[in-house]
Amino acid sequence: QEGPLSWFNWQNQKTQNDLRKVMQDSAPFFDSFIVDDFLCTADTSLESKRAKGERSWSEYRRSLLTELSQTVFINPAKEKNPSIKIIIKYPQWYDRYHLFGYDVATEPKLFDGVWIGTETRGQFTQRFGFVQPYGGFINFRWISTLSENKLGGAWFDHGDCTDLDFIEQAYQSVIAGAKELIIFSFDSYVAGHPGHHLLRQDFEKLADLAETIAKNPVKGVVGYKPPNSDAGGDLYLLDYIGMLGVSLVPDSKYPENATSIFLPTQAATDLDILPKILKSLDNRAKIIMTTGFIASANGGEKLAQLAQIRWPLPQIQSVAETIISEGNTYKLKFPISMDYQIISDGAKTLLQTSESDSKSFLIQNQSKNVFVINSHTFSQEDFDAVGEVLLCPRQLGLLEFPKPWINTIRSAFHSVDEPVIDAPSRVSMQQLSDRSIIIHNYNQEKTTVTIWLAQEADYFDGFTGKQIPSAGKEIRLEMPPRSRIWIKIKDK
Repeated sequence: QEGPLSWFNWQNQKTQNDLRKVMQDSAPFFDSFIVDDFLCTADTSLESKRAKGERSWSEYRRSLLTELSQTVFINPAKEKNPSIKIIIKYPQWYDRYHLFGYDVATEPKLFDGVWIGTETRGQFTQRFGFVQPYGGFINFRWISTLSENKLGGAWFDHGDCTDLDFIEQAYQSVIAGAKELIIFSFDSYVAGHPGHHLLRQDFEKLADLAETIAKNPVKGVVGYKPPNSDAGGDLYLLDYIGMLGVSLVPDSKYPENATSIFLPTQAATDLDILPKILKSLDNRAKIIMTTGFIASANGGEKLAQLAQIRWPLPQIQSVAETIISEGNTYKLKFPISMDYQIISDGAKTLLQTSESDSKSFLIQNQSKNVFVINSHTFSQEDFDAVGEVLLCPRQLGLLEFPKPWINTIRSAFHSVDEPVIDAPSRVSMQQLSDRSIIIHNYNQEKTTVTIWLAQEADYFDGFTGKQIPSAGKEIRLEMPPRSRIWIKIKDK
């Protein structure tokens, strides 16, 4: 292709013919065939521009790759081997699929199976983009809402992985619902990797967890991301909310029955979003929106009225290095960015920056059922600034907030009778439908986590079988670096 990565120009007839021949030659010898990365393109050649016409690059590429999925891969293979199973495997950069031709609304219907990449790798390194461990869960669980009964397993690799990065990929894959794991690739096994020992050591734990998850999937706040939705300045925000200790579950359809609903900019793709929100509020749901969502959504003025903030939202390019925490100024290791200014029209500011032109980061309306986060993770401009195409281009101040800020953000998402935790960032909490809880400490140091549960009971660790001491409804944990615990209620 003519573009930033070594992908194909799928518009080119030679590319199509060559790949079609690969399928025809291979199909008689295999029962299953997985189309791995990259059934996508960033080609900007004159050939592709002519074919694109007046469409956006996303519309053109998605249409092209939907057609070629059939004419290059599926149909030629099945002509040679009618019983072959053709599987599409999606990479983990879910918020950018549609820009390069992956169409999650059309492709799962065409293929016989769907596999999902949960290869989050190293959260603290730039090589594969500072991807957060919770991203594996978000990617798998979101695609599962679009693939119906064709969902297969999860796929991750060794690249940029310590032993702990490697095993954490396995856990979030299983927690998301994967019943099978593919580890890429065989030559990495031959070379050896320290993560292999941890995978062998924890295999029975993962198998027990998978059995429970199949009957009791993770529940919690529902993050709404329609298929093929643009993220604006909220790219990969769902991953970061999960890393703040919110039991966040993504969905590609509006969650009509959810008690807490998170609406990032991606949700503005739904042109009928306003009446859905009004119905949820009538049903006593809590709505958490981002400024990017309000500014982009149909009915933005009404949404601003519900949040009790001024409309239109003033656009700014603001970077804050210091914030107010419990009355004191706190300097962030990494700054936070904001694309809009929140001006209260009755709303209460819960969190604010401490710059000379102090700005609200989190507000709630007087009814305490609508919250607004002044978020900015990444936008296309952030990617362009460092030459990144797919993955997170830098580290964010969102994960460097002091604990009082983290707890305040969690409280905005919290539903009545759900567990409450007191913990720093990079501690995730995922509640299963049987009311057991999986806590991960993704920090590099020992971390104290306090949890208040809905009921008094005897608790034990589902991974080790050891009893967990509690004081009434309170559990206090001293969690080692990069560790996990599964809090389960002991049967009487």
